[in-house]
Amino acid sequence: MLTTLSAPEVRQTRTWSWTPATILLVVAALAFTVPTMLDVARESWGTEQGAHGPLVLATGIWLIVRERERITAVARPGSALLSFVLLVPLAIVFAVARITSIIEIESITMYLSLIVVFYALCGGAAVRTIWFPLVYLLFVFPPPDSLFAALTQPLKIAISEWSVDILYLLGYPVAGSGVTIQIGQYEMLVAAACAGLNSLISLTALGLFYTYLRHSSNWRFMLLLVCCIVPIAILANLVRVLMLLLITYHFGEAAGQGFFHELAGMTMFITALLGIFLIDWIFTPLRQRWAPAGQDA
Repeated sequence: MLTTLSAPEVRQTRTWSWTPATILLVVAALAFTVPTMLDVARESWGTEQGAHGPLVLATGIWLIVRERERITAVARPGSALLSFVLLVPLAIVFAVARITSIIEIESITMYLSLIVVFYALCGGAAVRTIWFPLVYLLFVFPPPDSLFAALTQPLKIAISEWSVDILYLLGYPVAGSGVTIQIGQYEMLVAAACAGLNSLISLTALGLFYTYLRHSSNWRFMLLLVCCIVPIAILANLVRVLMLLLITYHFGEAAGQGFFHELAGMTMFITALLGIFLIDWIFTPLRQRWAPAGQDA
């Protein structure tokens, strides 16, 4: 009996290639990206609130590059229709924001457009593969001033009140009203910069980066640490305000606004980092319990 030998089954997969349409799409994405990123760098990265931007951009790109093999393994062209439907309104909003010089909206729509382009080239599975770097890279862009002020104003008042209460318990002549603190003969206004709240976003981004690198395979423990980041950052800001108040009281206003002002900022970052490390260490038994089967905690 003769039998027909069939060729080994070959799994057919769709992969994207550098077609003229693909090249045009990439060029259009660069046309979106370059002018906007130059504006973001000029307007945001030189301020305390956005100084973390270049570091987040570099580390975010690195996180994506390190996943290149996983991206290649699942890369399939996304839906052209869905990509078009998403890009058209984004392009309109981007154009309006560009004309009106609203950098916050312009940068976010630019970034969302890049994600849509990435989806069109590589598909939804590839987007899901790098979901964390895509979220993390949002910290590159400046938040809306009104939103940031609305979020930080209650924190400024709370940090001011906590500082007054702590120093009062320690016997210092201190009183406060809102964000104004009177200590000895000096009156201080706890602005966002003095409270360190402008760097709250930086501390959050740094904490997320550490948590992802250390515990990305243990999503429950990673989520726990993420929930601890903002309280740790607020505590670090409280330490900064207390330092500035004590330096001003003991060494004068010039000392509080000079070198020691910058030193207090460095201390805040160190306090936040140590706080994240400490929480990570304290919860080690929980991390081991939640570790996925077959993986070292």
